[in-house]
Amino acid sequence: MSDPVAAAAALSQDEAFARIRLLRSPNVGPVTYAALLRRFGTAAAAVEALPSLSARGGAPYRPAPEKRIEAEIAAVKRAGARYLFHDSPDYPRLLAETDGAPPILALRGDAALFHRPAVAVVGARNASAGAVKLARSFAAALAEAGYAVVSGLARGVDGAAHAGALAGAGQGGGTIAVIASGIDIAYPPEHAGLQEQVAASGLLIAEQPAGTEPLARHFPSRNRIIAGLSAGTLVVEAAPRSGSLITARLAGEMGREVMAIPGSPLDSRAHGCNQLIRDGAILVQKAEEVIELLEGFTCQPRSTFREADVGADFTPDVEAEPADVAALLSTAPVSVDELVRQSGAGAASVQLALIELELAGRLLRHAGGRVSLAA
Repeated sequence: MSDPVAAAAALSQDEAFARIRLLRSPNVGPVTYAALLRRFGTAAAAVEALPSLSARGGAPYRPAPEKRIEAEIAAVKRAGARYLFHDSPDYPRLLAETDGAPPILALRGDAALFHRPAVAVVGARNASAGAVKLARSFAAALAEAGYAVVSGLARGVDGAAHAGALAGAGQGGGTIAVIASGIDIAYPPEHAGLQEQVAASGLLIAEQPAGTEPLARHFPSRNRIIAGLSAGTLVVEAAPRSGSLITARLAGEMGREVMAIPGSPLDSRAHGCNQLIRDGAILVQKAEEVIELLEGFTCQPRSTFREADVGADFTPDVEAEPADVAALLSTAPVSVDELVRQSGAGAASVQLALIELELAGRLLRHAGGRVSLAA
């Protein structure tokens, strides 16, 4: 079996190991990971700097133990999976364009699907029989047309979408499943067989470390990957405040197409889709309409569900000193752009100060490029 940390020729095995260790270290999320790599040049140098950065933020710090990373890599290898790093030529372009894109993914299956046009098909776990049938037929038609159908392998609509895409795969189309657990964990248990089919005939991806059981906080992260991989997100059936609507909102914020299939106002499971359409999502009733919307997609969606957020653009500056921004922060989220304006410091200096506070456990990051003090 090939080495799961094998990457681009320019990335050594030691640096690949250091990247995994950096991302698994306490309080290092995708945004901080990217900023640390820009500042220090290599993950090895960034890991070495973590304790001193955190001390300046006001707390002691220990990076992830090397033995834990060794155990994770061994588990990935046992699962027949491999790592994909953010700067690999195989890393999906649309996902790379999103804020907080996952720096490292674990994969099983055909990474060539990352380079197919992709559409997310999501919906209710307790889906009606009609919604399950629609999800399966839409996904089969989209796969036959050469699309990669992306979903979350959940019960109901997600599972039907994967099954339909597997049945209709042709012309390079297929299905990508994004799971909220480690690459070696099947969830829900009744989809273990379907998960293996996806890994064998499509592509299975996970952001969480191998061995991680799915927790509630992992699902919004999974949803952002589903939306980020796809030119558009189709919601088949969803109740208000469901996870599927979170995926649709994220897709809108990313400047992607948001589509929904209307349903009866008498069925609460259709209320989410109907509200999406009312709020600007495109009403679709046939797979051909989805294809028409996404053909040659240029990040200019026809849906008006949500305007894309634009965050601060940080230019790397290895000479920057941290700005004094702690007094400007509270437990109420504020945009990083606003901190740059009010502090009068450069963006790179503000960024470094936020990294120090985050590593010390004093800062939380929120959607839309906002931050707050930890409670």
